[in-house]
Amino acid sequence: MTTQKLISYMLSTLLIAAACCCGVALAQAPAKAKKMQYYVSNLASLGGTSSGGNSINDQTWVAGYSRMLNRDRHAILWRNSALTDLGTLGGPNSSVTWNVKNTAGIIVGISQTADPQLLGESWSSAAFYSTPNNVGYINLGFVWEQSQGQMRGLPNFAGGNNGFATGANNLGQVVGWAENGIHDPNCCCTQVLQFRPAMWTLGPPDQIHDLPLIPGDSSGAATAINDNNQIVGISGICDQAVGRHTAKHAVLWDNGTVTDIYPNAPAPWWNTPTAINQHGDVVGFAGDPTDVDGNILHAFIWTKDNGIKVLKPLRGRTPQHVDSEAYGINEAGQVVGVSCAADQVDCRAVIWDHGVYPTDLNDPDLKGSYSGFLASAKDINNKGEITGRGVDTTGSLIAYLAVPVQ
Repeated sequence: MTTQKLISYMLSTLLIAAACCCGVALAQAPAKAKKMQYYVSNLASLGGTSSGGNSINDQTWVAGYSRMLNRDRHAILWRNSALTDLGTLGGPNSSVTWNVKNTAGIIVGISQTADPQLLGESWSSAAFYSTPNNVGYINLGFVWEQSQGQMRGLPNFAGGNNGFATGANNLGQVVGWAENGIHDPNCCCTQVLQFRPAMWTLGPPDQIHDLPLIPGDSSGAATAINDNNQIVGISGICDQAVGRHTAKHAVLWDNGTVTDIYPNAPAPWWNTPTAINQHGDVVGFAGDPTDVDGNILHAFIWTKDNGIKVLKPLRGRTPQHVDSEAYGINEAGQVVGVSCAADQVDCRAVIWDHGVYPTDLNDPDLKGSYSGFLASAKDINNKGEITGRGVDTTGSLIAYLAVPVQ
């Protein structure tokens, strides 16, 4: 304003008045909001070179996985940053791979058993475990309850061998997918049997329930559940048991009725909801018509009132970012995920805070003194705490916890 006053002395009365009006308007303009800052810390590991946080609830329980020195990985629960190894169902590997979310002391995921695969299937485990033991064993969805302190396997549909659990709510309901006994010619690669979206009610005994598919589809999966009888997932054909053509439709089951929430998706593959909050807001990613392999995806948020809104990747990056994937949402509508270049090498953890463009969590103003690199953000709780995978100063992938500080 000092400069304006000096200039105004040399202007006419009319210009003085205009400048004053302008000054009042500037004075009344709202201050620019400060960026949220985080205290970021690495979480303990089992000693291997890879770990990741995939779920965080409102008690700051982080769940995910950690690799051991022999490259096998186990499902992990971090409470107050202290590590609990959840073990396995007898095989070498287990993992919590989706955002479980509940505050009822329930953790779910996937684990290998000691039993060999009967049909030579890789199942979905090949994408979530490490070599050399990522295939060859039957997998089951597992549940771990705080009151019992030991994981147990969940039942499959009649005739099926493999299962996978993804989410659990506060009502003792678990979702995921499981094989039935149908040999399906639409299965691809090593997959042989159909699999269906499943909801388990925890017992004893644990009971499995089938969820309906979009008419004409044969396989699918449930990926997340809230406390209001709302479940999200995918519907399509058997394919390879890891997304792709099984994710032809991104769907919502509301009190048992299935709805395609992205009927005009740009491609008939990889259309995958990943999380749902208690309001029924859904986030996930959709496929790109130029890339059936899923290297280019497009994050979205769906709400009942506004339908689909695409969440963009980071702007101004070199190489250019073209891939965005949303993985977690809280009740305030904050969304976290990842933004990547086409080569999938330059990937960065991001947050969409009520906008279509994200903020890079590696911004020094956000991550403060943290010396590592935040490669992905997989979940966010209602306190704004975030977990995911970072890269530490030795180059190892490491689970992290980012806690907001003002």
